[in-house]
Amino acid sequence: MTDIRLQPVDDLQPLGASTRNRWSVSATQANLVRPPVVPQPVTIDAGAKLVTFDLARTAIIVVDMQNDFCHPDGWLAHIGVDVTPARAPIAPLQRLLPVLRGLDVPVIWLNWGNRPDRLNLSPALLHVYKPSGTGVGLGDRLPGTGARVLERGSWSASIVEELTVESTDIHVAKYRMSGFQDTELDSILRNLNVTTLLFAGVNADQCVLCTLQDANFLGYDCMLLRDCAATTSPDYCMAATVYNVNQCFGFVLESSVLTAALAGKRAAIAEVNAP
Repeated sequence: MTDIRLQPVDDLQPLGASTRNRWSVSATQANLVRPPVVPQPVTIDAGAKLVTFDLARTAIIVVDMQNDFCHPDGWLAHIGVDVTPARAPIAPLQRLLPVLRGLDVPVIWLNWGNRPDRLNLSPALLHVYKPSGTGVGLGDRLPGTGARVLERGSWSASIVEELTVESTDIHVAKYRMSGFQDTELDSILRNLNVTTLLFAGVNADQCVLCTLQDANFLGYDCMLLRDCAATTSPDYCMAATVYNVNQCFGFVLESSVLTAALAGKRAAIAEVNAP
C-alpha cells in the first residue's frame, strides 16, 4: 500500500514568484498542484465574430510608448518623423489601463532598452536605423537632450509621462522588433499563467506586429487593440497590419468595446461580492 501520509496544510509554504503559478512545500513535501484559477469569461464584438476570452488568464502588452518614439523632442522627431500618429494611443490607454488594473489584468510595458555597450545589437540591426553609418542611430547621443537613443535608463527610453505607470506593472526590455527574441517575456507570461494577450503601442506594423506574430507562433491567443495601436508608417501599413492580424494571427477590436464589456464584468463581480 502506498504511504500517503501528509503534513497538515498549514505546514506547507507557498513557493513561486507569481500567485498564479506556485507550489506548496515543506521540509518533507512538495505539492505541485497549482491553485485553481476561477474563469472570468468576457464576450466582445471583434467585428466578424463574437469572441469570448478568460480575463483571469489575460495580460496587456504595451509596446514602445517611449519618448524616443512618441515625444516631440525624441529620436524619431529629431530625424524628421511626424510623431503625431504615435501619440494617438495615449488617450485610449489612459482610459483602458486603470480598468484592466482594477480587474487584476497584468500590465506589461515592453520597451526598447539597449545595453550601453550595444553588445546585444548586431550590425544588421544597427543598419536599419543608421544605414549610411552616419547620423544618430541606436545608442548615439541625441542632440539637445544628450540622452542616448533607446538606452535603458535614459530619458529616451522612458515611457511618455502622459501614461501612468503603477508599481504593480511589469517591465520587459527588448532589443529586437519582436519582444520575444532574446528576452524573458515568454517566461514571465507563463509564470502569470496567461494565455490571452492584448496588444497596444507603436509601431503597429513593426514592433507590435512582430511581437504579436511571435506570440501567435508560441500558442498565445492574440488581440490587437486597434485604437490603442498606431504607426508613423504610411496608412497602408496600418491597413495591412489589421488585415493580417484578422486573417492569420488573431482578432482586432476597439478599446471602447472592451471597456464596455469590462464595465459589465466589474458590475457582476461587485454584485457577487456585495454583503
